[in-house]
Amino acid sequence: MKTQAGIGRRAGALIAAAAAVGAVAALPGQARAAEVAPLPPYTFDSTAQRVEGAVSSSDAAPLQAGRTYRGTLAKNGKVYYRVDLDDRRNAYVSVVAVPKPGGKVEYGDGVRVSMQDGNGTECGYQQVSFSSASYPRPLAAYARRIVDADSSTCQRAGAFFVLVERESKPASSADDWELEIRHLSEPPLRKAGPTTLPETWPSGTPAPPTGGPTPRQGGSGVHDATSLAQGEWRTDIRPGQTLFYRVPVDWGQQLYATAELGSSAAGDAYVGNALVLSLENPALGHVDENTGSYDGKPATVDLGPQRPVAHENRTAYDEATSGMRFAGWYYLSATLSPAVAREYGDDPVPLTLRVNLMGAQKPGPGYDGDPGPFTVTAGDRDAAANGASGASAADRGDSMRIVAAAGIGSGTLLLLGLGAWTLLARRQAA
Repeated sequence: MKTQAGIGRRAGALIAAAAAVGAVAALPGQARAAEVAPLPPYTFDSTAQRVEGAVSSSDAAPLQAGRTYRGTLAKNGKVYYRVDLDDRRNAYVSVVAVPKPGGKVEYGDGVRVSMQDGNGTECGYQQVSFSSASYPRPLAAYARRIVDADSSTCQRAGAFFVLVERESKPASSADDWELEIRHLSEPPLRKAGPTTLPETWPSGTPAPPTGGPTPRQGGSGVHDATSLAQGEWRTDIRPGQTLFYRVPVDWGQQLYATAELGSSAAGDAYVGNALVLSLENPALGHVDENTGSYDGKPATVDLGPQRPVAHENRTAYDEATSGMRFAGWYYLSATLSPAVAREYGDDPVPLTLRVNLMGAQKPGPGYDGDPGPFTVTAGDRDAAANGASGASAADRGDSMRIVAAAGIGSGTLLLLGLGAWTLLARRQAA
């Protein structure tokens, strides 16, 4: 008589044999396809609220300061959102536009983000596009309203409207782009600071960091960007992939970053604009970008050195200077062209990031209120040293606030209990 255990063993053996036969019978192409895992998708903020952009400013959905939202943008589409502003705080609304992976974009395709007052007067805008590196990757840009006593436009409190526009060539993919939208506000200064840029500033290329490379894998979006301090950081990047990092840059500090693709034994074919290295500021405004080609030999793309972080940088017209306007987390993203896969295969390519932070930290400009994300804290420096992702650092901050609140509550209850006990003891003694 067969036992239940015996039947189970025979069934398991038959399943294993069938699997082995299937593996042997699989075609080489099918096996190769199974080995190539899909690229990780862009990591959106899990707390982001879905919001539908309106075709008219009159129907625009409101965005709250400090919140993150998700939306979509059709080919050659235009959508409006609303922000209600006071007449004291600067406002920034950023958009990270995420094309569908595997789609097609052309030179000049991109996104424009602007802010308008109730009269349609444009307060501030930024436009970013795919240049010669015309392959899908996330693009970040922001609109802004700056409170300025010397300006006569966009200064009143009230409703303002954020217009997000997408431009696409006829041959580009018709898929909707996903949007990650953030609204941040910046407090005014207690007293006015300098408004003139220094004529000279340290612009020399620094020596590379010492100590050798340390492994540190990048994130798949702004939300889970991996924190970096000064140093040399090693990872791998696949064709078509974008990796995100963030670096805390304080007032007075300069950022210099390079990205180096390692050599390949798979060949020496030339791929133009193979690597894009981009920099965005703490409000996710675009600051700088550079591209480099690849031919199987080591190839380096560099950014900077950037201007020292200073409040007066915002008076400049060029975005590379104007973008270095506040302290906080600066975001680096590296994208490897999908064309690399055609010449070198789908295997990851070695990537080394080198980050320099030059200059002494200086006091901030003196905000009249909580600076929010526009500061660098001791916790930020710890996160950079430990390589924490933005998502995990935010979760840890929330947990600490809960613990602190619980501690305050428990302490209050303890003090009340001790007070009641003391009062009762005194009454008994009397």
